[in-house]
This record gives sequence, C-alpha cells and structure tokens, in this order.
Amino acid sequence: MSFTDLGLRAEILRAIAEEGYTEPTPIQAKAIPVVLAGRDLMAAAQTGTGKTAGFTLPILQLLSTKPAAARGKPRVLVLTPTRELAAQVEESVRTYGHFLPLKTALVFGGVGIGPQIKALKAGVDILVATPGRLLDHVGQRTVDLSGIEILVLDEADRMLDMGFIHDIKKVLALVPKQKQTLLFSATFSDEIRGLANGLLRDPQLVEVAPRNATADLVTQRVYPVDKAKKRDLLIKLIDDHHWHQVLVFMRTKHGANTLAEKLNKADISAAAIHGNKSQGARTRALADFKSMKLNVLVATDIAARGLDIDQLPHVVNFELPNVPEDYVHRIGRTGRAGSSGHAVSLVCIDELGLLRDIERLLKKPIEKIVLPGFEPDPSIRAEPIENGKRSGQRPGQRSGQSKGGQRQGNVPKPGAPQRSGKPPQRGNPARGNASQHHSGSRGR
Repeated sequence: MSFTDLGLRAEILRAIAEEGYTEPTPIQAKAIPVVLAGRDLMAAAQTGTGKTAGFTLPILQLLSTKPAAARGKPRVLVLTPTRELAAQVEESVRTYGHFLPLKTALVFGGVGIGPQIKALKAGVDILVATPGRLLDHVGQRTVDLSGIEILVLDEADRMLDMGFIHDIKKVLALVPKQKQTLLFSATFSDEIRGLANGLLRDPQLVEVAPRNATADLVTQRVYPVDKAKKRDLLIKLIDDHHWHQVLVFMRTKHGANTLAEKLNKADISAAAIHGNKSQGARTRALADFKSMKLNVLVATDIAARGLDIDQLPHVVNFELPNVPEDYVHRIGRTGRAGSSGHAVSLVCIDELGLLRDIERLLKKPIEKIVLPGFEPDPSIRAEPIENGKRSGQRPGQRSGQSKGGQRQGNVPKPGAPQRSGKPPQRGNPARGNASQHHSGSRGR
C-alpha cells in the first residue's frame, strides 16, 4: 500500500513526498481510513510506530475538505502528557499541512503565556496542548473549546500515570459531546478501557503491536557490576566502542545531574534532562544531542515516552527502572524505523529482583556479560533501592509521583510515516514554540 491509496488530497501527498515517504506504517494504514470515515478510534501503538502521522494526516484531510462551523475557534484539540511531545506533534501538523491554509497553535507550561494568548486570539484550527496549561487558558478565558470537532488523546496511558485524569475530565466537560474522538495508548490497561468506555462512541479498535513487545532489532545485554563501578564501566564502554550518541537512563534527577557532571569531567560531552530543568534547557539539550554536539544525554524516566531521535544507536540503563514496563519504553528509543539498536543495562546486586521482573515480562532471559576488571564483589550485600516503590503507591503509579497524582515535568514524539529505504526524519522540538503558525509556513 502507498499513501496515494488512502484517499489523501494532493497537497498532503505532496508534503509527504517532500519528506521522502512512500508507504504508510502499519498503524497509519489501519488508522487513517478509520479517522477519514469519521469513526471514533482506540489505537494501541508503541512509540516509534508512526502513530502521530496516523492521526495528523487524516485530520488535515478532514479539516481541509470541510468548512469551519465557527470561525476562529479551534476545531481540533490534541492533548499530550508532556511539553516536548506537544511540540513534536505540532511540528508534525505543520510539516504535513505545509501546503494547506490551516493554522495551528502550541500550548504548554514552563514558558510565558503571553505569546500563546496572542496566537489563540488570532484564531487557530488545530490546538496542541498539555492539560495543565490548557486549563490555565480556560481559566483566563483565552480559549474557547466549544467548536472542537475532533479530540485526540495522545499517549493516554502516560497521562493517566502522571495523574492527569482530573484535568482530562475537566477538558472533556468543555468540549462538545458530538465530536470525533481518537485515543492512542501504548497499552490497553483497565484504566484506559474505563476512560475509553466513557468517552468513545462505538470505537474502531486498532492494535499493531503486542503489549509490551520489545523491538526485534534491539540487541539487549546486561553487564553485572558493582554500583560503585558503574560510572567507570560506562566510560569504558563509550570509549572502547566509540559510541557517539548514547541515551542513558537514571532513576533520579540528582543521579542524572551527577552522572552528567562526571562524564563531562571524563571528556565525554553530556547533559542531563529531567523535570527540574527549564523548558529552554531541556529543548537545547535534546537539540544538541540530536545534532550530536553531545555524546550522552542522561535522562530520568520522563524521557521514556516520546523522545524521538532518528537512528539512535545506544540506550543504557545505568539504573534499572522500578516498573518493568518502563524498561520496554526506555529501550524502545532505539531500534526504530528499521534501524538496529543496542540496549545495555548495568545491573548491580540491588537490582537483581528488578532484572528478574523485566525478564519475566519479556518472557526470555537477557544475555549477561561480565567484563574483566568489573566482576561483581560477591561479599557485597543488596541494599534497598533509592526512589523505589513506596508503600501505599497505587498500581501503575510511577516512582516519584505522589498518590494525589501530582504532575512533574516530563520529556517526551511524533511518529512519522515510513520512509522508503531510509529512516524517518523527525521534526526538531526546538522548532516548536508557543506562538501560532500557518501550516504553510514551516520553520517560522
């Protein structure tokens, strides 16, 4: 199947062709006809499958062929859990709407609200937003959601994990009941199904990957090592194998900062990215990493969903995640769009239980390699893991998130269509900003 078989108008096909794509990914091939038919959609798709284009392409088609009911009011609302994902979704809209006279606006926290208010007052067709900042605008009466024709909940499972359920319900009360709703989620948990049952009308179910499936092209290895020697082992792996672009995951913000500092002292360019970093710092670090000005990006699990980096070759779990599913999301940053990837986990004695949980989820053991000079000391006894699961933590609640669902800063991705013969080029989140854009004015 090619994109020309999907009934998209010439302007959209031209934009797709300019990006170098010819064939839709499986999620796009299944989702686009459903959206074009006006049906509600419940789609399960892992990151890296091209899901963002799976809804942006048909939405652009629908808006461009149907006149607006209310001039100036947003017609489409896309809710995302994180700022960076919002920026990347908006970039996808502008890329594929390049030849259409549609306007888009991007709304998220961590930046000044003034430019966003100006953009909204000027009128937009497609609004991409995070829940918290959107409700700020609602409170200031700078946005009117009464004209929404299509609502998209992107990475809905992540939004629930982050405690956005109350914000989502507030937004749902502000949009028309008669609308088309598209829900995308990496997994179909009971919570997600409950949300869908109260939101979607006779939805078409689309699922393109088994739950928690890991990328077939990702080589996974575990290096048993004492906690105190992890940093030296990481430096050795980077130096010996000449790794130039490595995404390293830590459990805590402090740990991410500390490791980045130590890598820089070892003449390995690194930066940390987590919720305590300003939006500008996070965007700059991600852009520098993508352009390979940085060798290493050290991230907390805020980056596990949504970081979109073409052909990322290496992911390192400096510390294993407390939730086994998060391991899948972490290593899913590599081995995408037909490219091979390499996932390495540095595992100390404290983390053997977490490793067993991960292998149980994967239904297979992960290869273990002990490097000479880094053999674990058998006399060291396991200790409780810092920032581990707390008593009273609700099922599905992430470490570092309060029981009340307090939001924390997060990093996040548009799925691009499948490129013929080479991996997709993704939009740079640094290009997304809080102002309004004409879809036909890419890069302004």
